[in-house]
Amino acid sequence: MTSSVPSPALPGRVRRGYALGSVATGTFGTVPGLLLLPYLTDTLGVAAGVAGAIVFLPKAWDVVLNPVAGRISDHSEHPGGRRRPFLLRGGLALALAFALMFAGPTEPTALAAGWVVVTFLLCASAYAFFQVPYVAMPAEMTLDYAERTRLMTWRVAVLAVAILLSGATAPLVVDAVGGEDSPSGYRAMGVYVAVVLVVGVVGAWWGTRDAPEHRVPTPTGSLRDQLRVVAAAPDFRALLLTFVVQALAVGTMLAGVAYVADDLLERPGAATILFAAFVGPALLVTPLWERYARTRTKRSGYTWSTVSMVAGMVVLLLALPHAPVVGYVGAALVGVGYAGAQVFPMAMLPDAAAHDAARTGENRVGVYTGVWTAGETLGLALGPAVFALALALGGYVSSTADESVAQSDSALTAIRLGFALVPAVLAALSLLALRHYRLDEEIRHGS
Repeated sequence: MTSSVPSPALPGRVRRGYALGSVATGTFGTVPGLLLLPYLTDTLGVAAGVAGAIVFLPKAWDVVLNPVAGRISDHSEHPGGRRRPFLLRGGLALALAFALMFAGPTEPTALAAGWVVVTFLLCASAYAFFQVPYVAMPAEMTLDYAERTRLMTWRVAVLAVAILLSGATAPLVVDAVGGEDSPSGYRAMGVYVAVVLVVGVVGAWWGTRDAPEHRVPTPTGSLRDQLRVVAAAPDFRALLLTFVVQALAVGTMLAGVAYVADDLLERPGAATILFAAFVGPALLVTPLWERYARTRTKRSGYTWSTVSMVAGMVVLLLALPHAPVVGYVGAALVGVGYAGAQVFPMAMLPDAAAHDAARTGENRVGVYTGVWTAGETLGLALGPAVFALALALGGYVSSTADESVAQSDSALTAIRLGFALVPAVLAALSLLALRHYRLDEEIRHGS
């Protein structure tokens, strides 16, 4: 299922249609990590450590559920396609659950926190049945090594737009309706984001209606047997570990944006400026990363994009809070690296899954992507928990909507370190795992 010989390119409408799914993945990957933790600590009055657990545990459930979702989609025989029907069902359920998550009671605190746990668990479950089949599709849509990179370039470009729109506008909706400490603002934001999710879900489902589907026989054996085979693939293991550690770094950084804007910079619109500085360059350089892959390996591109992320995080660490303009430059460097750190691994994943299918004659693409998305979800879920732990260690004081609390110097230091230093260390360490990925050379040399 992988060929180093060029094959017919996918129609442009299929590339664009598939890319629209990133509106949903980018939005759901961004907004909870950005706003759910401050909603819990600064609106509902949940202690930072407890809030971190609430953000983490429902998504940790996906570590179990995602491989199951992949296995189910592997065995699908739906006339509408092996994966496509899951996009619509799982995606619409996700949108509904997201709107409900911010529509619950605000007191007593225990009841409000319980509502968030249950609805966030529903979100995570629905998202598994959207994301896993969605990520599995490229390995079956094209057999060409280079075409998968082109497909991912479209996807990452839309992903960057989705992150910008959701990350920048969701806080604006909160502020416009009732302010960052107002439950009504969060409720309006929940409905707004649900509408954005529906646009991405329906767009991807409809846009891929004419996509080719290169099927390989469904694998036999239990889910445990399939997971054992996937775990034995050394290139996939190296790629997965790299991506999960980087997801943890990004999740930790994302969780700190609202705290940096409110407690360190104390400037109106600072969160929106940070997001614009991060995503704007990513939009510009995504096609350049795709061009890089034409003459060099995907692993090389992944390495240099990670280096750019680490450099930007270091600049943020040194610049905040006293040199915000320099900090925005650091955010731009992170954005440049983040674009490549999405293009390359998301093109390398179908390579690994399709290489296994070609070697064994069985299609484990759903299992591969289930494990992959489980790892990504775990990393992104652990990020807010790590940042919440930093807040707790720094003595951050939570508050309810009608309270205003001045944070201590130790809490402000914890925000700065959790936002920049911890992600930089994690991203740098991820390169140790990437050194063991060798599949690029095998495919390019036709072995």
